[in-house]
Amino acid sequence: MKGAEGGRGGIGGAGDPVTGGSNPVAGGSDPVTGGSNPVTGDSNPVAGGSIPVFLYHAVMEDPPDWIAEFTVTPKVFAAHLDAVVDSGRTPVTVSALAAHLAGRAPLPARPVLLTFDDGFADLPGPTAEALAGRGLAATAYLTTGAITPGGRSLLPPAPMMTLDQAAGLEQYGMEVGSHTVTHAQLDTLPPRDLARELRDSRAVLEDALGHGIRHLAYPHGYNSGRVRRMAAAAGYETATAVRHALSSDRDERYRIARLIVRQSHTVADVEDWLAGRGARIAPYRDSAKTVGWRWYRRARAVVRGPVFAG
Repeated sequence: MKGAEGGRGGIGGAGDPVTGGSNPVAGGSDPVTGGSNPVTGDSNPVAGGSIPVFLYHAVMEDPPDWIAEFTVTPKVFAAHLDAVVDSGRTPVTVSALAAHLAGRAPLPARPVLLTFDDGFADLPGPTAEALAGRGLAATAYLTTGAITPGGRSLLPPAPMMTLDQAAGLEQYGMEVGSHTVTHAQLDTLPPRDLARELRDSRAVLEDALGHGIRHLAYPHGYNSGRVRRMAAAAGYETATAVRHALSSDRDERYRIARLIVRQSHTVADVEDWLAGRGARIAPYRDSAKTVGWRWYRRARAVVRGPVFAG
């Protein structure tokens, strides 16, 4: 999405391609700060070191203009899923990746993750069915203000699922995580508002599902050291960003890299990512452009207030 952390352009602001910066893959990284903290005791390293984590939004034929760039049709989505199956990679949930990054459990030799943000109307129906029909695990991050009747969200109008459909996602074998309440740019919020976004979205989902919610996706991928620390303090076990990069077995638990799927991406692009090609491998340092864009958005938020991260 436009201006996305690590993205290359789309809705809502200037693009921010990830350029430059060192790639401190050797030795791993601290899950919150990005400092040195290698995952030890891993007897099953991921082959090639790269883990594609796909980020989807809507799967529909006629999306609203604001999300069209990040929408794929059901036919294209089916072709993507078939490519995943044909790749021989093993789909896993974010919980499985979290256990591996924390040094608690190994991953399959060639894992892949499928994630879905926001909670569009297709998710609990044809999208979940397409995944389940192929036996593919996935994780859905829901924006609670957008799927709760009478809720408040910064997302523009679009066909959305409802909160009472969240349990149905789990019946299809999908894992559910939080995508905050309003979809604000978290790294521009004052501490009290940030804490509320992290806490309230989790509480709503836990009440609806009857169990804990352990995983978070930053709206638009926007995060900072402060946001990551507060996510950890709020009880989340992981948080996913965007970065439009391949993750790895040494990625940061509170800034897991994802590949944002756009309407313009082809099946060949998906096949390249599944083969570990066509994108950088995280972790790596933020570029000067990313840092500068973050400071610009913070200054703008002081003047304008909360802004839709999209």
